Amino acid sequence: MIGSSCSGKTTLAARLAEALGVPHIELDALHHGPNWQEATAEQLHARVEAALAGLDGWVTDGNYMGKLGTWLIDQADTIVWLDLPLRTLLVRIYRRSRRRMRERVELWHPGNVETWRGIWVLSSYNVRTHHRRRRYWPPRFAGKNVVRLRSSAEADAWLAEQVVSRR
Repeated sequence: MIGSSCSGKTTLAARLAEALGVPHIELDALHHGPNWQEATAEQLHARVEAALAGLDGWVTDGNYMGKLGTWLIDQADTIVWLDLPLRTLLVRIYRRSRRRMRERVELWHPGNVETWRGIWVLSSYNVRTHHRRRRYWPPRFAGKNVVRLRSSAEADAWLAEQVVSRR
């Protein structure tokens, strides 16, 4: 599952993994250490490799192609790209981060809490990368099985099809 921040990757990946009866591996949890310490490319690769070791099937969510290259997506039989409108993503970033701030949610490790600065950084990052991904990713995925979902309704409908087809 790939897409911009707040596109619904983790939620959809968890639901899909449950429907398929396979593990869900959240790449953010492997990338971010305590106090938002980022894993190096080598550390992240080793952590993902260890998480996938011996699995017959899995669902991951997260991009990290800057650190993993195409190594992970080359192993996937399907790439699900949540490509929601930028305006939707920005509203979701604000709402999700405000809720996490209010509830003092720690993410993955101690010290990983949302801040106003984090909202700004995440929003700015999405603005800078959103349209670039739309140009950059399609050629990178040439020859791969890619499902591109452009709305929450499309994502819900696609997931429902997966559940029905597994019965």
